[in-house]
Amino acid sequence: MKLIEIVPYDTRWPTQFEALRQVYVAALDGDTVSVEHVGSTSVPGLAAKPILDIDLVIPSRRDLAPAVRRLARLGYRHQGDLGIVGREAFSRDGADDVPRDGSGRQWPEHHLYVCAADSEELHRHLAFRDALRADPRLVEDYAALKRALAERFRHDRDAYSTAKTEFVQRVLADARQLIEGESARLGQE
Repeated sequence: MKLIEIVPYDTRWPTQFEALRQVYVAALDGDTVSVEHVGSTSVPGLAAKPILDIDLVIPSRRDLAPAVRRLARLGYRHQGDLGIVGREAFSRDGADDVPRDGSGRQWPEHHLYVCAADSEELHRHLAFRDALRADPRLVEDYAALKRALAERFRHDRDAYSTAKTEFVQRVLADARQLIEGESARLGQE
């Protein structure tokens, strides 16, 4: 099993994401709503595993089959939801040149997911990312937690991920409260 490594924020991550985003937009030929950089590498200043997390957003579940076919042409294999409803996972076919866009480029390590626009999992990814982007204190707290957990669970990705759950759920609950409070305030104006 691969060692869990947390590295300092890398200013190249947004540029790497943008290059990948352009490939997906071209390959899916207008069939995506958006391509979102999610996960820790999407938060400026946050230490992370050096793996980009990307959500391709499709209009609805009905659009999954065409997306699977087009991503297969780039060298991705559909893995199913891997137990997380609303998030379809894709793996690279074992080579660093995936996505194969004809450039021969070696791409950074990344995880690719496809989510329907109404997916609760997509909304969780975006809410968590946006909450971290808005609060430098959360970024510091999350980085410290991730470093401690990576040290503790160096060879156990499942335990590492599970141990982050309480922090993630707290951030999401706080974000929901903030949104609900703002909606109530706007409704009174």
